[in-house]
Order: sequence, then structure tokens, then C-alpha cells
Amino acid sequence: MTLLANNASLQRMPQHLRIARPVTELARSVRMYCEGLGWSVLATFADHDGFDGAMVGDADVPYHFEFTVKRVDGASPTPTAEDLVVLYMPTVEEWQRRCDNMVAAGFVQVASVNPYWSVRGKTFQDPDGYRVVLQNASWPA
Repeated sequence: MTLLANNASLQRMPQHLRIARPVTELARSVRMYCEGLGWSVLATFADHDGFDGAMVGDADVPYHFEFTVKRVDGASPTPTAEDLVVLYMPTVEEWQRRCDNMVAAGFVQVASVNPYWSVRGKTFQDPDGYRVVLQNASWPA
């Protein structure tokens, strides 16, 4: 009984998602994602156990990206073409504006490996090889 009660109380607690990624140029990644997605810098840190980093996102949503650079012998970004973050944009106007902003910010539009993402979306890649799909659809409730 205790396990069920604990699980039930955990389900009611708000959750937040952080997507952490090593990058080669912190300032470039922060600028591109903020300009491309309309996000802002939520927090930064310098030389925290040898890491510099920044959290970017929209303060009103339950997720954000953390970009880090290790000052000595840092991890190299190693995404594959199928490592995707998909953001749903329900209106055509918002979706098209964000797509235009992604290109203006320096992202490159690329073909999706999975053709599903090309039907109602566009895939963008940053200089480290990370991919973001902007999907013109609503996420079901």
C-alpha cells in the first residue's frame, strides 16, 4: 500500500525536463537557440567543477536545455541523425515564424531520416549536429 500511495503522490508533483548537451561553443549555442526558438537565458554558471554552462528555454514551460562546455578535456558532441528534439507548434503562423527564425539564427534545414517528420514539420541542425524538429501540429492532451 505504501508504494501505491508514494507513486500517487509523485504523479501529482510537477515535473520538469532538462535536456543537457555538451557543445563546442557555448555562446554560439545559447545565441542560436534563443534567437531561433524565441527562448531566453534562464541561468548560467562558470567553472562549476570545471564546467561552464547555460540553461535556455521559456520560463513558462516545464522543460529547458542545458548547454555545457568542460574547460579541460570536455566531451565532444556525438548526436546521430535520429537524435531529435521535437517541438509542436499548433498554428501555421507560429510554426512558419519559428522556422524562419531558425534559419536566420544559423541552423541548417536538413532532411529527416524518418520521413514522418517531413510531412508536417521541418528539421533543423545546429553546428554540433543536434537536430530540432518543428512540427506544425498540436500535442494531444
